[in-house]
Amino acid sequence: MIGKHLLADFYDVAPGSLNNDALLSDCLAQAALSCGLTPLGPPALHRFTGGGLTGFLVLSESHIAFHTYPEHGFIALDIFSCGPTDPREALSAFRAALRPGRERMRVENRGTEIGRDGNSAG
Repeated sequence: MIGKHLLADFYDVAPGSLNNDALLSDCLAQAALSCGLTPLGPPALHRFTGGGLTGFLVLSESHIAFHTYPEHGFIALDIFSCGPTDPREALSAFRAALRPGRERMRVENRGTEIGRDGNSAG
């Protein structure tokens, strides 16, 4: 296995939080810090006309990304971590800051077929 890929949906989040550049940028940085991941630069955010943000943080170990939909009180999160780190630890930073009313999460193991057929590369 190469790593773990977490996909999370947070519902019932305050729309103001989902439009808050500083809060979400801090979430990206804190998420990486909370599980020992290594940022390769500062968080990048893009604000859409009419509301909503997309943000990401490129990591040595992969990435953390999000897309917000304030009009629905919704944020989609994507955390991919190569190596032994558990991406669920990174999710705690977003959970604490955004306080979703409910959430859905799944974690997929990535690269599980590597080495099964004698190949170590794609």
